[in-house]
Amino acid sequence: MGFSSFLGRLLFASVFILSAWQMFDEFGVDGGPAAKELIPKFTLIKQQISTKLGLGVPNIDVRHLVASTIVLKGLGGILFVFGSSFGAYLLLLHLAITTPLLYDFYNYGIFDPEFELLLPDFLQSIALFGALLYFLGMKNCIPRRQLKKKTPKPKIV
Repeated sequence: MGFSSFLGRLLFASVFILSAWQMFDEFGVDGGPAAKELIPKFTLIKQQISTKLGLGVPNIDVRHLVASTIVLKGLGGILFVFGSSFGAYLLLLHLAITTPLLYDFYNYGIFDPEFELLLPDFLQSIALFGALLYFLGMKNCIPRRQLKKKTPKPKIV
């Protein structure tokens, strides 16, 4: 059970670790292709928040957002491999921030081709989110090893 659990965590986290490595490798001065894809979507989200809520959104550099994504994916994935709850929480934070931002199928009509491309990726991220919640629930449900109490030896009189 121990090895299969480790192997499952390793395979699950490899998605995040390899993705973080690729983003780090392509980062460059301008943030790489991830920043170029994120700029229009992030601008649209900022406009929607400011118009619907009437709040001013602080100016955030997209390169910092990409760098924080790399850190959350890489560190969270490595910690998750070793069974750390903190790693799972980092991956949850990453998915909670990036899923609605990257997979904005809600901005398109049902019959648009972008809708058909973005919805499966959005649902896959939701499934990963659910798997992490399941891991955390099971980790908190299983009691830690308890020391066995020694039964007292009967006294011979």
